[in-house]
Amino acid sequence: MDTPVNPGAEKRLKLLPVGKIKAGSGYGCRGEFVNYFAYASNLNKKRMQEHCPDSQPKFMATLPNYKLIFTGWSREWRGGKATIVSSRGDRVRGAIYDVTEICLKKLDRFEPGYTRINVTVYDEDNEPAQAVTYIKSGQIEESSPSQEYAAVVRQGYLDWSIT
Repeated sequence: MDTPVNPGAEKRLKLLPVGKIKAGSGYGCRGEFVNYFAYASNLNKKRMQEHCPDSQPKFMATLPNYKLIFTGWSREWRGGKATIVSSRGDRVRGAIYDVTEICLKKLDRFEPGYTRINVTVYDEDNEPAQAVTYIKSGQIEESSPSQEYAAVVRQGYLDWSIT
């Protein structure tokens, strides 16, 4: 069995197993699970299930030395979309989902203009975990989100009880 990213975390946090999942195990997607750090609209559990039905919510997490901003203009949302930018001393609250590479490819299609990056996040016990997340590519110019997009983001934070 593969070593989990965060040894002992399965017991303490009652997490889903990390590593190879056998067919018929009830997880839906087959293959290795990857920690995906979701923030903003992908915290919204309904939206995440629509984009990646086999994703499994795991735990709340914090990404240090980044901040959440809204940037650009989205035709779909008629306003700025969320991204994270490096910012010493700031932090982004979000959550970890278990996803497979198949699920990440689905998210790639829903996140055009964003690039996957590897990050280290921290759970509520301040234990580190490796994860992938998305960051806006290219020049970043801050803008305001539409009311509709802001409502989806707010619902995501409510879904996870993140204040």
